[in-house]
Amino acid sequence: MRKYTDAIFRVDANGAWNVDMAFQKISLLKDLGVELVEQPLAKEDWKGMKELYEKSPLPLFADESCVKENDIEKCVGHFHGINIKLTKCSGITPARRMIQKARELNLKVMMGCMNESSIGSSAIAQLAPLVDFLDMDGPLLLAEDIAVVAEYDQGYIIHNNIPGLGIADIMF
Repeated sequence: MRKYTDAIFRVDANGAWNVDMAFQKISLLKDLGVELVEQPLAKEDWKGMKELYEKSPLPLFADESCVKENDIEKCVGHFHGINIKLTKCSGITPARRMIQKARELNLKVMMGCMNESSIGSSAIAQLAPLVDFLDMDGPLLLAEDIAVVAEYDQGYIIHNNIPGLGIADIMF
């Protein structure tokens, strides 16, 4: 892909690698200019994550290993940051507390999504100024969105000026 773009790449392994595989892949990914790796090992492989964290040339972010507020402290010394997903942590208020706790523990913060509609992604946008990395592409993965909230244009998200989540139209 580097032949075709200098875009930022972030790799999500979804816990599919073992420690040896992760060391190999992360070294290659660094050479390709990848920015970070998300959830390289299985969510319960804390021993492996500690080993990987100590030697990784790229920042490692927890996803499945950090779902709720009391998961954050376990991530210290195992990950460089956490990926918060509103649909996993139960909404904006718990996410806000997670961001605050991560900051207190010197962890980087990403806000991510899965297959949220534009309504869900707009909720994520409410916390965008508080995070280091943002992933709001959920609506682009849907065959049909349920609302009109924001426009996506060449990697940019263009929000309207409607108060709240900015919902212009719901299509039920």
